[in-house]
Amino acid sequence: MRRYRLGAHTKTDLKVHLVWIPKYRKKVLNGEVAIRTRDILRQISFEHEIEIFTGKVASDHVHMFIGYRPTQNISKIVQWLKGISSRVLLSEFPHLKKQFWGRHLWARGYLAVSSGNITDEVIQKYIEDQEGEPVVDDSRFQIDPS
Repeated sequence: MRRYRLGAHTKTDLKVHLVWIPKYRKKVLNGEVAIRTRDILRQISFEHEIEIFTGKVASDHVHMFIGYRPTQNISKIVQWLKGISSRVLLSEFPHLKKQFWGRHLWARGYLAVSSGNITDEVIQKYIEDQEGEPVVDDSRFQIDPS
């Protein structure tokens, strides 16, 4: 069942699948480090009103499928998740500090894939089927003659 986030004048269902890796793709997310990583990511998400649908901490990468508010942007969410977790993990696990000099646990970048219940083709078909003939004959972006 779809659950919408309600705002003063909005109803949203924004979800994204995030993936990121430790620097050099080192397999360091094991045992206590993996458990603590999961707990930190849950805490950060709770504090920033990010809903976790599912997630996984693998030995060399992290997956999270999350829901977020329209006032938040994905780059800021990733900044919170990676930045805070890196700082905490490096301070709590001295062996990580030796492997990841320069106070950076995570590699640069991340994968973000949006999610929804309809396909791109359904949206394109819906836009094409709106009433009125296009004024400009550009199949990718039409103007409705109103």
